[in-house]
Amino acid sequence: MVGATDLVIPETDDPKAYVAEVVRASGSSFAKPMMVLPRAKREAMLALYAFCRETDDVADEIEDLDESLRQLNAWRDEIEALYAGHPRHPVAIALAEPVERLGLPKEYFVELLNGFDMDRSGMMVRPELATLELYCYRVACCVGLISVEIFEYKDSRIPEFAEHLGHAFQLTNILRDIGEDAERGRIYLPLEMLERHGMADVPPEEVMAHPGLRAVCAEIGALARRRFDQASASLPASEVRNMRPALLMRAIYESYLVRMEESGWHLLGDSVRLGKAAKIWTLLRAYIATL
Repeated sequence: MVGATDLVIPETDDPKAYVAEVVRASGSSFAKPMMVLPRAKREAMLALYAFCRETDDVADEIEDLDESLRQLNAWRDEIEALYAGHPRHPVAIALAEPVERLGLPKEYFVELLNGFDMDRSGMMVRPELATLELYCYRVACCVGLISVEIFEYKDSRIPEFAEHLGHAFQLTNILRDIGEDAERGRIYLPLEMLERHGMADVPPEEVMAHPGLRAVCAEIGALARRRFDQASASLPASEVRNMRPALLMRAIYESYLVRMEESGWHLLGDSVRLGKAAKIWTLLRAYIATL
């Protein structure tokens, strides 16, 4: 395996500022829901998001498959170094305190990397439904499972809540990003559904124009809706305040799903994006609902 010395280490003397900049530069809606957290938890979540961003970019942005594998394996070594107490990358350094203080499970970070390797290796082109569910668990549910440890909770149902919400988020992402993914040669839509609607052999560049696409989206949307409902059923009232950041994120993602559902799946891609004012209003309503 590639050694940790092969990991690209950015020069910075302030790991917390580094991860904050990674989050800011991403343009993600992630940061706003985290503002309700106390400083230590907010910083831990920013470090977690930065880890996801940096490692996902290895799979998405490095076209040379051998090089992306080397970098991904170097991140595996960096996780080992983090848990051994001597991280080198500023993201891992920023994670060190919450990992130690909260006992964040190493297995979730490893599974995240396994999920990104599924992307890198080409497995996620017309995957079978079981493979898609494994992918969702790795790249989304594991983020949720780490997040709820950072939020802290008492009720044993919270990991179940995190898993359902992670699946719902990732399925919604897949629906929202069909066009963008197709441009990169990726089709995350499950093979079984594609076969049912005459799309099993459709090349990526023709996916968006195929008449069967909306029926496939409706099936995936139903899966996402079921996961949102299961998340609701798994969240006890006593944990609503602790899970407030997750519920604010849910409000954003569910608004995407609702827009696609209500359009009859005609709204896909960039048309599903929410403007700044709409996001703020959505978050405000969700925040009030958690009081």
